[in-house]
Amino acid sequence: MSKRILVLGAGFGGLELATTVSEALGDAADVTVIDKNDAFVFGYSKLDVMFGRVSLDEVRLPYADVAKPGVRLLRETITAIDPVARRVTTDAGVHEADVLVIALGADYDLDATPGLAEGGNEFYSVDGAATLAGIIPAFSGGHAVIGVCGAPFKCPPAPSECALLLHDALVARGVREECRITFVLPLPTPVPPSPETSAALLEEFAARDIDFIPGRRVASVDPGRSVAVLDDGAEIPFDLFLGVPRHRAPDVVIASGMTEDGYIPVDPRTLRTAYPSVYAVGDVATVGVPKAGVFSESAARIVALALIAEARGEESHARYGGTGSCYVEFGDGRVGRVDVDFLSGPRPTGEFNPPSQALVAEKVEFGASRRARWFGT
Repeated sequence: MSKRILVLGAGFGGLELATTVSEALGDAADVTVIDKNDAFVFGYSKLDVMFGRVSLDEVRLPYADVAKPGVRLLRETITAIDPVARRVTTDAGVHEADVLVIALGADYDLDATPGLAEGGNEFYSVDGAATLAGIIPAFSGGHAVIGVCGAPFKCPPAPSECALLLHDALVARGVREECRITFVLPLPTPVPPSPETSAALLEEFAARDIDFIPGRRVASVDPGRSVAVLDDGAEIPFDLFLGVPRHRAPDVVIASGMTEDGYIPVDPRTLRTAYPSVYAVGDVATVGVPKAGVFSESAARIVALALIAEARGEESHARYGGTGSCYVEFGDGRVGRVDVDFLSGPRPTGEFNPPSQALVAEKVEFGASRRARWFGT
C-alpha cells in the first residue's frame, strides 16, 4: 500500500510536489494537499493586478481545476500540526500521514510594524494588490513611498519593480511631474547576489528620478501625520505609502514547535526536518535561498523524487542545488532576468540577463507552462 503523503499548502511547492508524484506513480500515489484558499495566484500577477494590467478574476487559478491521478486537494483551514505523530488537525477533521510535507509559505505580520495596518497600503497580498488597483489611479500628486518593513521577504526584486511600474503609471496619466517616488530597502542593493542586476536597477531609478534609500527599513508608520519612520529614526512624509510587511511563518507552524528564528530549519540538500518523514519546502523553511516561488518549486521536486524513489524501493540521489531564475520588470514593458546560485560556492552569485523581448515571451511561457502542468489549462 502506498504511503500517505500529506502536503500542507498549495503554492509553488505543494503543487509541484503533487504533480511530480502523480506523474510518476499515477493512481498508486496517495497524496492529499490541504490549503485554506480556493485558488492559486502567481506572485508576479499581484503587480499586474495592482497596476490595472489584469483583473483579479483573470489571474485566479481555481484549485477545483486540479485533477490528477492519486491526488486530492482539500480546502480546509489547518488548526494544529503534530510533527511527531505526523497528525494535522483542520476545521474539517484530523488527517494522519506517513509522510508530512509543510509548504505553507510565509505570512505577513502587519502588527510587527506599528501603524502599517492603519496608515499604509501593503501590496504583497492578493487583497492588498486588488485594493491598490482602486487607489493608485486616484494618486495624482505628492510623495509616494515604497517601504520594506523587514528582511527576508518574498521575491526580492518585487519592490524595485513596484517603483518602476508606479513611475510608468504616473507617466501614462501625465502626472509624474507632480509626484515624487522614494524607495526604502533594508538590503544594501536591490539584488545583492547580482551586482550587475543591482547596477541596472539603480540606473533605471536614477533615470526616472526615483530616490533610493538602501540599508534602512520602515520601523513604523504614523497615520496621523502620514509619516514613515525608519529604523534609524529618520522620518519620511508621504501622501501614498506602499508597504512590504514583515514576514514570518504561519501561526500554526510556530505553534507546532518546529521553528527556529521564525522558520523551520531543514537540511538544505534534502529538505528534511529534525522530525522523521517530515519535510519543509519553500518560504516556510530556512534553506539559505530567497523566498520566491521558483526556489519553492525546485525544492519540492527534490522531495518528490525522494518519495518516488522510496515508493519504488530505490534510493534517491537527488540533492537541492539552490539555483533559480527570477524575472525582473524594468518598466516600459521590458523584462530582464537574474540567474542566481545560493549553495554551490562560498557566497551567492547572480548572472544578469538584460531586458529583451525574448525575456518578455519567456516570462509569459513560465506562467503558461505551470498553469498547464498544475491545472491542465
